[in-house]
Amino acid sequence: MQAEVKGSTMPILEVSLGQGEQVVSTHGELAWMTQSIQMSQTANAGGGGGGLMQGLKRAVGGGGILLTRYEGPGAVTFAAKVPGHIMPVDITPGQAYFVHRHGWLCGTQGITPSVGMQQTFRGGVYGGDGFVLQKLAGQGRAWIELSGELTTYDLPPGQTLLAHPGHVGMFQGSVQFQITRMRGIANAFFGGDGFHLVALTGPGRIWLQSMPLAILAHALMPYLGGGGDAAKAAGAGAAGGMIGDMLRG
Repeated sequence: MQAEVKGSTMPILEVSLGQGEQVVSTHGELAWMTQSIQMSQTANAGGGGGGLMQGLKRAVGGGGILLTRYEGPGAVTFAAKVPGHIMPVDITPGQAYFVHRHGWLCGTQGITPSVGMQQTFRGGVYGGDGFVLQKLAGQGRAWIELSGELTTYDLPPGQTLLAHPGHVGMFQGSVQFQITRMRGIANAFFGGDGFHLVALTGPGRIWLQSMPLAILAHALMPYLGGGGDAAKAAGAGAAGGMIGDMLRG
């Protein structure tokens, strides 16, 4: 198997598979592939465990109940959904990674994706999804999509970094995390729950992303129409409608 990330601002991941080699992804991540690739769906990524319960855990974590398996020979390509980066991560037994809701692009057989954490906020700044993490365990290589520019920190034991939930891209399983509510900063924008941050405590490495999709969508809302006279005026036109349809899926 050979994998190459191509491009810069909107990268793609091209995976060349030999006879019998496989890569799995959440349904819908495919961009294009050669005709010789064989596609099938499975509830088990090959990392131990499977069936309906494992599929439900994946769905809660932002994936799907079923995974799509691509088997060579041939080539299959996955594309980034927003400007950013596609990066490989090698996962070994006992060393899991936590990734933002839509971060897992694809992986080799042996990767086990499931839900790592889910919490809902009433504030609209989080895009209505709250804070949802996927947990990637097992053994193999996974490719992760992170949006915008990336910053990494290696936290020593006991050191804590507070981050906006949307900017948390990925972190090693050794990092402890919890939601922290910042009282006294509650208004109509953040909702009655106040302002939430994620407390990440070392040891371990964390990856922070500069342009979360939910925050990008929130920033574009005034220009897409449907939110009052000013918003309707700004969002008028075919371009605004097309962008709005894309963000709503």
